[in-house]
Amino acid sequence: MVPSDQFQCFSNIVDHESGWNYKAVNPSSGAYGLVQAYPGSKMSSAGADWQTNPATQIKWGLNYMNDRYGSPCDAWLFWQANGSY
Repeated sequence: MVPSDQFQCFSNIVDHESGWNYKAVNPSSGAYGLVQAYPGSKMSSAGADWQTNPATQIKWGLNYMNDRYGSPCDAWLFWQANGSY
């Protein structure tokens, strides 16, 4: 799902955001899932099973990173500079 040349960057973000816990919830913001979408319900655009399916969360997160930053590696560069993305 994630291109091989972008996987490490994607993984770095997920490691920092949720530790690969697809049920992770940020206690202060309520951000949800692997990629800490806020609100988590935004991920419903990738599938109705966004709360329980890590693949749906990955699909949404990849699309988000590509749309907003150009790629997961560009999103990771932003994360490194800002501590979030």
